[in-house]
Amino acid sequence: MSEISKENSSEEEKVTPEVKEEAKPVAEVKPAAEATPVAEAKPEVKEEVKPAAKAEAKPAPKKVPFTKPEPKTSSEKRVGEIFVGRRKVAIARIKLVKGSGVITVNKKPLEEFFKKPADVRKVRQPLELTGLIKEYDVKVNVQGGGNTGQAEATRMSIARALDIASPEHHKQLRDAGFLTRDSRMVERKKYGLHKARRASQFSKR
Repeated sequence: MSEISKENSSEEEKVTPEVKEEAKPVAEVKPAAEATPVAEAKPEVKEEVKPAAKAEAKPAPKKVPFTKPEPKTSSEKRVGEIFVGRRKVAIARIKLVKGSGVITVNKKPLEEFFKKPADVRKVRQPLELTGLIKEYDVKVNVQGGGNTGQAEATRMSIARALDIASPEHHKQLRDAGFLTRDSRMVERKKYGLHKARRASQFSKR
């Protein structure tokens, strides 16, 4: 029996040969990187500073003697400016220009804008009173209120312009009342009444 066991063990040894551990190769140690040579510092080259060109001296400007302009008269100063007239809530702005007596209201002829002859007559009153109706053209811009208020506001603005353009007519315009602002306004409505003063009809029973 012992012989048989020995044979078997010898066969097993043959079948399973001993595995020898292979020695792992040692990692090669790389030599340290060689230090890169430092670039030599170049010597700084100083640029030559060129002397600035001398600025050419400019001749001094000649002094012009001041001449005082002649003062303008009041009519020369303000003819062509815009003059404002008011009546109730209407506001009229007019421009007086040398011309032949053409009056335009809001870019329309006077008779086309104001339908009532009484309103047309009111607008022309200052020009007819002073006798300058054929010497000036009038351009009117009017807004607010009704026809009567607009006509009287236009009359006031034309009178103010003529007062500046021809001061010798000041007394005529003042006496006629064309330069005076009419301060009358519509009275406000009161609560409990139909209008400013109109009350309900009284009923005894």
